[in-house]
Amino acid sequence: MSAPRSQLLKLAVSLVRTHGFTREALSRSVLELPLDKVHPEPLSDNAVSSLFGSGDYARKTLIEAWLDEGIIQMASAPSPTLSYALHARLIYNEPVLHHLPEAFALLASPERGLPPFDPRPALKHASRIADEASYISGDMSSELSWYTHRASLVAMYSAAELHQLTSPETAHAFLDSLLTGTTALKRSLDEVQLFSGYVFQSWKGILRSKGIL
Repeated sequence: MSAPRSQLLKLAVSLVRTHGFTREALSRSVLELPLDKVHPEPLSDNAVSSLFGSGDYARKTLIEAWLDEGIIQMASAPSPTLSYALHARLIYNEPVLHHLPEAFALLASPERGLPPFDPRPALKHASRIADEASYISGDMSSELSWYTHRASLVAMYSAAELHQLTSPETAHAFLDSLLTGTTALKRSLDEVQLFSGYVFQSWKGILRSKGIL
């Protein structure tokens, strides 16, 4: 295998919309190489484990790569404003929305042992998006106001993304309403509660697949 791991991982990210955040997507990445380097068959399971990690660790590697690509894609917003940057990130989610509840549940699952959820990956995800949106929009706030503004962005994007997963057709309008301060907090909390149910069901499926439930 001459193709670098980073190239295969990027190709696997492009396959998420059709194959989900799976080891199969990683395995089939070699089939997307240029014709002069294309592999005659998908990577073996052993090769996937060697390159990306064993078991669900490989899937987490793919999820993290997909999240990294989402940060890069935010810079392609047609206007360098906060609103455009956040909307661009929601657009990035759209082709894989049906895969995201399980992906987020997997990221929140501990490497070993039983639950509880680990909230740090979700916080890191939203924080990175808030940081990038602030950078793209040229936020020059003073130190204290920057942290206050960033915390607000983390909360707003998180609420908009949760809304997108439960009501994708109104996600962009919902984000606009959050940015203009016209949406009640209760609505955001309702979205979190509904999404939590989706994630919990996905999490139970992950645990069953490991023979825990």
